[in-house]
Amino acid sequence: MSDIQAQLFSRFGKKIPLNTVLFHEGDVGEEMFIIQSGRVKISKRIRGVEKTLATLEKGEFLGEMAILNDKPRSASAETLEECEMLVIDRKTFDALIRGNAEIAVRFIKRLADRLRETNDQMEALMIKDNTSRLVNILAKHVRERKAAGEFTMTIEDLGGLAGIEAAQARSILEKLASVRIVEVVGEKVHIRDQDQIDRLLRYLEMREIFGEMA
Repeated sequence: MSDIQAQLFSRFGKKIPLNTVLFHEGDVGEEMFIIQSGRVKISKRIRGVEKTLATLEKGEFLGEMAILNDKPRSASAETLEECEMLVIDRKTFDALIRGNAEIAVRFIKRLADRLRETNDQMEALMIKDNTSRLVNILAKHVRERKAAGEFTMTIEDLGGLAGIEAAQARSILEKLASVRIVEVVGEKVHIRDQDQIDRLLRYLEMREIFGEMA
């Protein structure tokens, strides 16, 4: 941790235990959070079922919209691990944005990234077939990381992003593992071959298009 980070943590930092609910959907928001370590799940109830919207890690922030637009929290947040966070209230946030152009620009860029990620997720959820939605998310992950590797979300979180139950997500992933496209080890997913994921996605997209025309 740099001297500046240490100073910020001594002033605004908190250690937050595993499985702590930071806020519920509908709560009044007076603080935002910047993750220094650990992971946080963002979820929302859709038609009575909790859906995972994102899993955030070190360097990500959350809770900013409620203090920007003074409206209730649009989703819930819960720690998936013990976390270290900077907890910034409305007054401090306003001072940081007004007093530091670099922070303001980084914040705007991150909001733009969030909008793109939300659009990608909505696009994925519009795909009718469960397998297609799941493969679509895997393919986007590989493209963004520009290399095959370990999927950083749990199977439950991955199922939440695809809008399906964890058991369904595991079943689909195990089928993909049986043809050596992915490898499932416990709750972790390893992507074995980027080209295979892309080819499978193209096949599923074509099946969706021509299936609708049939």
